[in-house]
Amino acid sequence: MDISSLIPQFGGAIWTLLAFVLALSVIIAIHEYGHYIVGRLSGIRAEVFSIGFGPVIWARQDKRGTVWQIAALPLGGYVRFAGDANAASGKDATAMRGAQDDPQRLRETMHGAPLWARTLTVAAGPAFNFALSILVFAAVLMSSGAPVEPLSVGALRPMPQAERGLKPGDQLLEIDGRAVPSASDEGGYAAFLAQLPAQPDLRYRVERGGQAVDVTDAPLLPPLVSALSPQSAAMAAGLQVGDVITAIDGQAIFVFEQLKAAVEGGAGAPLSLTVWRRGESLTMVLQPKRVDEPLPEGGFATQWRIGVAGGMSFDPLTQAMGPGQALTGGAAQVGRIITGSLSGLGHMISGAISTCNLSGPIGIAQTSGAMASQGALSFVWFIAVLSTAVGLLNLFPVPALDGGHLVFFAYEAISGRPPSDGALRILMTVGLALVAGLMVFALGNDLFCP
Repeated sequence: MDISSLIPQFGGAIWTLLAFVLALSVIIAIHEYGHYIVGRLSGIRAEVFSIGFGPVIWARQDKRGTVWQIAALPLGGYVRFAGDANAASGKDATAMRGAQDDPQRLRETMHGAPLWARTLTVAAGPAFNFALSILVFAAVLMSSGAPVEPLSVGALRPMPQAERGLKPGDQLLEIDGRAVPSASDEGGYAAFLAQLPAQPDLRYRVERGGQAVDVTDAPLLPPLVSALSPQSAAMAAGLQVGDVITAIDGQAIFVFEQLKAAVEGGAGAPLSLTVWRRGESLTMVLQPKRVDEPLPEGGFATQWRIGVAGGMSFDPLTQAMGPGQALTGGAAQVGRIITGSLSGLGHMISGAISTCNLSGPIGIAQTSGAMASQGALSFVWFIAVLSTAVGLLNLFPVPALDGGHLVFFAYEAISGRPPSDGALRILMTVGLALVAGLMVFALGNDLFCP
């Protein structure tokens, strides 16, 4: 189901905000539930489970005495465990242990729980974020399946060509007289695709009904828009998924590589695109943007981009992917996001790439709306990506974040005692200042970066 078909003009401010709130609320709920459920199973009693901050909109108390609530400002959430209020008011753990005569009640507080219970409870928030991402990625992989071998036609995509020679179910044997390789062959499809000519139509030899048949069809990789990057030149100009770019500055193009070469070689100059959209011809002018892209071998390269991804002239025929294979793929995707994020952060700190790559709440909200406008699958995928980012951010060793608390626990495990109350107050103040400064910096990027 495509959300854009249900909500017209999803790119409007109100729908962008709703998409942002929905995405963030799901991620916050999973993160805080990780803290809550592991804390509960570890014997720590939760007093409040809140989605959002500020005035309470809705609240309900369960049989365990935990208040579940939704607050007015959906930019975060928290679980308040027993004893947290005492700590916030200045009563440290030592004072609590001296004042409370009931060992059972003390054990149910965050400060009175064993070190292992506190560590697991704090680490559970980011862990649940990563688990959510892995499960979502795995579900998407299972639903989309893996392309069958040899490469076969699933469904034809709309193209400017009036006559299509390919049919669903065809197995591709040759293209332009060259044997189609398998994905496992050395070099894969990359070298094969680079040899195909850039022309309006190509000759295909396919297996159809047990016989080899020669047909003519659109290029395998036409200048087709299969996906749009949020906040990109293409999205700003009004390009849509399914559009086919037929000319650049009046020069006809036939394959996606020609589009890529024109954008990269244009040094950022505006491009006039002729676009085929469901039988109509449109003209759009785009201003490419400089983008820092991660390289497979590590590091980043800066390129001119308009923010479109290409695709084949047909959807490949797929086969079901098993749960184990899908979970492995989901975990690998989370690993790639974490590695890329850490690499990007390191390159921003060193000055190798622009700090404008760091988005704040406005940028994330715009991305939420843009992904939702491309359909439910894109939006759910974005939630998984954002969930990984939130989990990683919370593991940074900054006081006031989960990672900072884990550092305190590591100090306690090594030294045999927790940091002093005075040191904790100073470190927490510094941590809150760092987090607030980062948020202000990211917001500035949203407002002032091109």
